[in-house]
Amino acid sequence: MSLAPSSLQATIDSALAQTPPGCGVWVALSGGLDSALLLTLAAEACRRHPRPLRALHVHHGLQAAGDDFERHCRWLCSRLGVPLFVERAAVDAKAGLGLEGEARAARHAAFARRVGAGETLWLAQHRDDQAETFLLAALRGAGPRGLAAMPAVHDLAGRRRVRPLLDVSRAALEAEARRLNLAWVEDPSNADTALDRNFLRHRALPLLAERWPHAAAGLARSAAHAGEADGLLEEFAAEDLARLGGEPSCLPLDALLARSAPRRRLLIRHCLERRGLPRPPSARLATLLDQLEARRDAEVRVAWVGAEARVWRGRLYLLAPAVPLPAGWRVDWNGRAPLVTPLGPLECGLCRQDGRPATLTLAPRVGGERLRLAGRGRRDLKRLLQEWGLPPWERTGLIVAWHGDDAVAVGRPSGWLACAEGWRSG
Repeated sequence: MSLAPSSLQATIDSALAQTPPGCGVWVALSGGLDSALLLTLAAEACRRHPRPLRALHVHHGLQAAGDDFERHCRWLCSRLGVPLFVERAAVDAKAGLGLEGEARAARHAAFARRVGAGETLWLAQHRDDQAETFLLAALRGAGPRGLAAMPAVHDLAGRRRVRPLLDVSRAALEAEARRLNLAWVEDPSNADTALDRNFLRHRALPLLAERWPHAAAGLARSAAHAGEADGLLEEFAAEDLARLGGEPSCLPLDALLARSAPRRRLLIRHCLERRGLPRPPSARLATLLDQLEARRDAEVRVAWVGAEARVWRGRLYLLAPAVPLPAGWRVDWNGRAPLVTPLGPLECGLCRQDGRPATLTLAPRVGGERLRLAGRGRRDLKRLLQEWGLPPWERTGLIVAWHGDDAVAVGRPSGWLACAEGWRSG
């Protein structure tokens, strides 16, 4: 199918020109008007400017019409000559993110599974979607990051997500689809105003448009301004982190507390993002800052889903939650062969210094172990860990290597902290 030139086609051509040469483009295809039109325009652009193009459909299994959506996607892709890949996702509506949030998380997980590093995924959100997202964020009391809503371009784990239609209204998309005699499917759930986004789409935004005809465009512009402000704040936070040593997992407490409360919040959020850890809810972050002020010399711990913050010896540590070894875990090991533990693969071997073979047993540290060190004799492992300056939370979850009744090494999958006399790592 060859399309007559249009301003929308020019928009898609421009987006394609910004995709690195040779890199494949995926289109997230639901079968609805927006994504069906995006795929149709992308197929035309890729015919004129040859580039690999594939479509990705996520089947949520949430409604009976899901199979109809998939059939329509297959029909459309066959008509356009675009390969279609279908990912099936399980959505738990009772989980913590709610139905909409869990469905969104399932889609993102499916995208991550299918779209490879260096590839680009095109999403069909438009200006009206951006206005809805901005309002939802504002109603939640979000800051600049949330109010920025959806970025036009976002790089994540080596993959690029692009929204070529983000500056285009839903009305313009529908007019173009009808001009092209495009077929699409309507999701029945889109009419359910019990869902927050649908309430805004069908009730709130039309009412706003009665008074302010360009309300959606204005809200989308505000989202763009918030995005720019968020980018500037990230630059500022990166400079602040560099002044404090540049290590996002460990901040000097006195230097952090010398800054204003907004700067502390910004810096902590920035460090968590650098570490790939989730930001805390506002209430948990406030609790953390209160405890940092009130208990400078105490061992503070504040946790939230997916991360935790701890204070020890005048430093704030931002961590992923510790994963302990199962209490009954034990495994025999020859010190050389690859071995996967519940905490990950061992990255360093262990052997006698004289080279003789030995069978070792690996087990969790439980306390009371003693290690014979060269020139120091047998030493209590607990005191050695304190002497080495290991933070308290890292002293649990350690692996001890045993040769018979003798502890000969202690460490983590990433490496041994110490070996007994007559033993070496490598």
